[in-house]
Amino acid sequence: MDIIFATKNVGKMKEIREIMADTAFNVISMEEAGIDIDVVEDGITFEENAAKKAIEIAHVSGKLTLADDSGLEIDFLDKEPGVDSANYMGRETPYPIRNAHILNLLKGVPNEQRTARFVCVISAAFPNGKLLTTRETIEGIISHEIKGGSGFGYDPIFFVPEYNMTTAEMPTELKNAISHRGKALSAMKDILESMEL
Repeated sequence: MDIIFATKNVGKMKEIREIMADTAFNVISMEEAGIDIDVVEDGITFEENAAKKAIEIAHVSGKLTLADDSGLEIDFLDKEPGVDSANYMGRETPYPIRNAHILNLLKGVPNEQRTARFVCVISAAFPNGKLLTTRETIEGIISHEIKGGSGFGYDPIFFVPEYNMTTAEMPTELKNAISHRGKALSAMKDILESMEL
């Protein structure tokens, strides 16, 4: 069964396919579905943005559509960049520049005050109007340097103490098992499989 995932992010699409690989669902991107729409993410919560994207693309495609909204919350910065993570410092700003800026803002801040989390909300919108939502997080701290060549986005500055590495240093299987997106998508996968679509 084809499911559309409402994203144009190549790195995110790769992660999603890896997590959904052992299911009967064939996850296709918006591009593969021939859909070229920019959904305006103007919600004030991750839930609002994920639902809006999923509903709009499901309406256009007539297919079950998944969408996520995710971001990095840094406690010392009053949970910024938060829901604006994708647009932080401007959508066109490369992530190495964003990551360096965040490290600069936290210069001299001790580890106990560098707590942060990645949040991911997945929404599944059905053509009949039904909507399902899952939400998961991964807790960590902001590292003192950019480390790791895997992952994307803020991964190189998100340090997970239990594993003594950033999410950009993690092997793919480990990251997909413990990450905010991995857990939220796995939870959604379990719900969809239980529905016997």
